[in-house]
Amino acid sequence: MLDEPPNGPLAPYRIVDLGSAWAGPMAAQLLADMGAQVIKVESRERLDGLRLGRPMVGEDATGGDRGLWPELQPVFHSINRNKLGVTLNLKTNEGVNLLKRLIARSDVVMNNFSPGVMDRIGLDYPALQKLRPDIILVSMPSVGNTGPLKDILAYAPIIQALSGLMSVVGYESTEEEQQQEERLVGELQSPWSDAVASVHAGLAVLAALRHRNRSGRGQSIEVAQLEATTSMLGEAFLSCQMTGLEQPPHGNRDGEFAPHNNYPCLGDDKWVSIGAKTEDEWRGFCRALGHPDWTRDRRFADRASRLGNVSALDGYVSEWTRRFSAQEITEKLQEHGVAAMPVMNIEDQFLDQHLQQRQAYAEVEHPHIGSEWVYGMPWLLSETPGSVRTPAPILGEHNDYVLHQLLGVPRTEIERLQERQAIY
Repeated sequence: MLDEPPNGPLAPYRIVDLGSAWAGPMAAQLLADMGAQVIKVESRERLDGLRLGRPMVGEDATGGDRGLWPELQPVFHSINRNKLGVTLNLKTNEGVNLLKRLIARSDVVMNNFSPGVMDRIGLDYPALQKLRPDIILVSMPSVGNTGPLKDILAYAPIIQALSGLMSVVGYESTEEEQQQEERLVGELQSPWSDAVASVHAGLAVLAALRHRNRSGRGQSIEVAQLEATTSMLGEAFLSCQMTGLEQPPHGNRDGEFAPHNNYPCLGDDKWVSIGAKTEDEWRGFCRALGHPDWTRDRRFADRASRLGNVSALDGYVSEWTRRFSAQEITEKLQEHGVAAMPVMNIEDQFLDQHLQQRQAYAEVEHPHIGSEWVYGMPWLLSETPGSVRTPAPILGEHNDYVLHQLLGVPRTEIERLQERQAIY
């Protein structure tokens, strides 16, 4: 792999990935997919958080005894594919010095450390500029490098709560709960904020590289994960500013059109998603159902009426959907121009012909797992396509290439630094 010529639109660039867990590494992964040479820096002294714990797949109960569990984590594999991996112990001066030599030959340094970490190891932006004047530094602190909350330790669930996202996730309160001034607030377990911040940071790198190509100047960029998440909640903030009221959670309902929900179908825990936005789509919906009497009820005569009686409408729709499979409903409604799709679990998504044809999943060969599926390219570009080429690196897999072949460190020196656990 290392002898192959560069491939992809970002092939001329080298990125040092100091990130851990999800947000930082995924930002670098998006760039690696587009051809950048991304070198992931970690160590046994401070493993990437996604390497930790018992594997979520496989039956290798003895892998932990053999030290293999850090190599068997599927989420780590998806987020760190296409990268090279080196093990530098940044708690040692020798490890930091090797990292400085690597940065001097790189274009971008990315991290999602807490504020002050880069400063404490002597790698703040002014120090990086001395190594390479046009270096680009991208930092992804949880809530920012300044402000009264800058020192809090926050992962995705905390960021999603601070941003206000969790206040709009959940189902609408019942009348009884409203009378008791109780409101169910949802909790989003998936690290949505990490993915959002990753896309923001990836785009920031592209903009900074373009700026550097034109001006010759590097940049120090902060992508606060909290602010990236908050920027995606425009409707909730505008609603509060314009009405003075906080937007409550609405489940799967929409504030502008109905029906719009997930409805139960034939089968165990099977659902279909339906949305009729315009009056034409509503008429198509009625045709698909065969114009039952309730569709002519005055309560559903127009969009405003349907929104005002949405609970009754959902009840009628659910009575109809329970009689058919999700696929039957989807085909029937789509034939009449109505948006509909089965609600898919992970297996359904993996087997879906449309997603397969769109290459939503990619197969790689991992040295310890064998054939493995990871998520594919998030976008398909005709002129500058990216690709999933290699599996995530095992710990220290590319130490010789990066330290000896790229940086010119003699192998005898590498052995000495390994004994001192600077390369560890």
